[in-house]
Amino acid sequence: MFERSLIAAIAVVLALGATTAEIRAWDDSKYPDLKGQWVRAPGGGARYDWSKPAGRGQEAPLTAEYQAVYEATIADQAQGGQGGDPTYRCLPPGMPRVMHVYAPMEIVVTAETTHILIEHIHDSRRIHTDGRVWPQDMDENPMFSGYSIGKWVDTDGDGKFDMLEVETRGIKNPRTYDPTGIPFHADGRTVVKERFYLDKNNPNLLHLELTTIDNALTRPWSVVKHFQRVITDTPIWWREDVCVENNVHVVIGEQNYFLSADGLLMPARKDQPPPDLKYFNQTRR
Repeated sequence: MFERSLIAAIAVVLALGATTAEIRAWDDSKYPDLKGQWVRAPGGGARYDWSKPAGRGQEAPLTAEYQAVYEATIADQAQGGQGGDPTYRCLPPGMPRVMHVYAPMEIVVTAETTHILIEHIHDSRRIHTDGRVWPQDMDENPMFSGYSIGKWVDTDGDGKFDMLEVETRGIKNPRTYDPTGIPFHADGRTVVKERFYLDKNNPNLLHLELTTIDNALTRPWSVVKHFQRVITDTPIWWREDVCVENNVHVVIGEQNYFLSADGLLMPARKDQPPPDLKYFNQTRR
């Protein structure tokens, strides 16, 4: 009986020792300080390239086929439609559009995963940094934010990580780059590459180099985004974005209608036909 108890005690001590070793293996000082709340720096907005104006001013390097798709989207929006932008139906914006950072962002770094938490519709991301390879069934189970694998890098050789490199694949359609409807290819083969790093002269400024590779483009499309840390000891995470709440868009069949302030269905575009009401008693009293 005594021997069994001794063996059990030794097993517990060994288990605690292994746990302690794992805890010590995580050295927070080796990683950049990304704590706190991050928001878009001045000039940021709901555009892929923050250095250029929205719409055609983005100068997206689209193929002729997908430039025609984009022109049709712009024409549809001019008539009151939504064009190719699917987010009016409360679908997530998807990658790389989530990195417009529509709401404040928090970055949580752990030993195996870096989490990007954004209080907007399904914009949070999980970046795996544990050395894994791409899942074989990734293309069969795409996600709007995609599947992200990252690697921490020590670029200046000082023994501390200063850059997070990320590649994202398996991104689900439908998506657009922005509200004007700049399109992605329908084949769903988008690849997004990112580099996150703090400014060397300002630790409260975070840079993101972002490149999208997509078959609707004539070349990879690279941009740089900037985020600034909110200087406070108690950041307020006040926003909860539930898209379906107070959403005035009503999709019936392939038509999008609008719910008026008095709660009645109305057309969303000029000369739009009404929905088929054959299952309703249309006799007016």
